[in-house]
Amino acid sequence: MDRVNPGVAEANVTGGSSVTDSAADARSAADAAGTADASGTADASGTADASGGARGSALTRAEVADFLYLEARLADECDYDGWEALWTDDAIYWVPAGRADADPQTSVSVIYDNRSRIATRLSQLRTGKRHAQAPPSSMRRLISNIEILGAHDGATEVGANFLLLESRARGLQLWGGRATYRLRRLDGALRLAYKKVVLVNLDEPLPTMGFLI
Repeated sequence: MDRVNPGVAEANVTGGSSVTDSAADARSAADAAGTADASGTADASGTADASGGARGSALTRAEVADFLYLEARLADECDYDGWEALWTDDAIYWVPAGRADADPQTSVSVIYDNRSRIATRLSQLRTGKRHAQAPPSSMRRLISNIEILGAHDGATEVGANFLLLESRARGLQLWGGRATYRLRRLDGALRLAYKKVVLVNLDEPLPTMGFLI
């Protein structure tokens, strides 16, 4: 499991838990998203074919899109068990601050979690007592401009734009940016090994982010 430098500050307190029946539902949904079609594919070769995917690939554009939509919905609906079930054991979840290319080991990040800290973050959210999410925000996000970028360490790297509308007592807050995902197929289902979220305003003071971005 990747180690997170304890000297790196975060804008959020993290918080862990085991995966429950809801996680099993998410696994089933992710399995369903793993069905290949002829719309274009991508694998470690990253070689494009005539259909817009990659020659000899394991992932199709359709299943990649379905997985991203699933991950977004689980986050929006605060389905913490389902969302946690999507991650691999060596996962990294990163929201940089200041600069998109900052070194998370030496620079402050909004979020920089390994798999253990993802679990800790979710455990705290599940209590319902996290001040920034009491009560939880109402959220919906749009995912667009999905691109299969190639291969990275045995995973398929994907990029997408997002726009998220958060409703809280303080009013409406709009969040937007670009996310990079690394997806692996494990036991026939897609899993998330890496997610980096670069906010369009990452170099400005940010409101409290107590939810899953």
